[in-house]
Amino acid sequence: METAKKTTRKSKGTGKDKILKAYRQALLQEGKLPPSVFAFCQSLGIPEDEFYEFFGSFDAIGKEIWHGYFQSVAGRLEADSNYPAFMIREKILAFHFTLLDVLRSDRSFVLLSLKDWKNPAVTPSWLKSFKADFDAWLTPVLNEGKSSGEIAIRPPIDKQYDNLLWLHLLFILRFWSKDDSAGFENTDAAVEKSVNLAFDLIGKGIVDNAIDFGKFLYQQAKS
Repeated sequence: METAKKTTRKSKGTGKDKILKAYRQALLQEGKLPPSVFAFCQSLGIPEDEFYEFFGSFDAIGKEIWHGYFQSVAGRLEADSNYPAFMIREKILAFHFTLLDVLRSDRSFVLLSLKDWKNPAVTPSWLKSFKADFDAWLTPVLNEGKSSGEIAIRPPIDKQYDNLLWLHLLFILRFWSKDDSAGFENTDAAVEKSVNLAFDLIGKGIVDNAIDFGKFLYQQAKS
């Protein structure tokens, strides 16, 4: 019985990998999605119901692929013995640079995924699982920053820090997708400069000084 279970798991894994590989190849060669799941399965030589054993739609395949990107990033960060001692700003930078390195090895596919995404304010359905992964990673990082004093606590504004950093990540993705500089050096500069700006906004510094000065002016006006 145990042998039968192992054989079934192996065959299922093989079938899923086969579909993922064929999906990537179809998208890269044709530059667009297959016209239907039926047509895709016909070209792959499998019955349509086998596709639905693993995925409910083409969007579900996209979610699986982007989830895989996140897992690669998380795995690399966890493998870095220096990472736990990083400041919060350094952890955010490490995430972005590691993500871009992961995506670089699959750039052609990523660009095809991003090309029809016109509205940056709307997260595509195939990117939502990646957003959930990112949010789950970011929450303890932000909490750590608040505890250490690296990130300012400004109720209720600080409740929006995660959304700010998600929009920042989307900006980086779109910038990278259009970057044609050697080694994507312009993207590297954009990451550093934009992360520094983000921490000027969520860290203790410029914003707090502006708030304190505003309070001072208000008190002076009242006296």
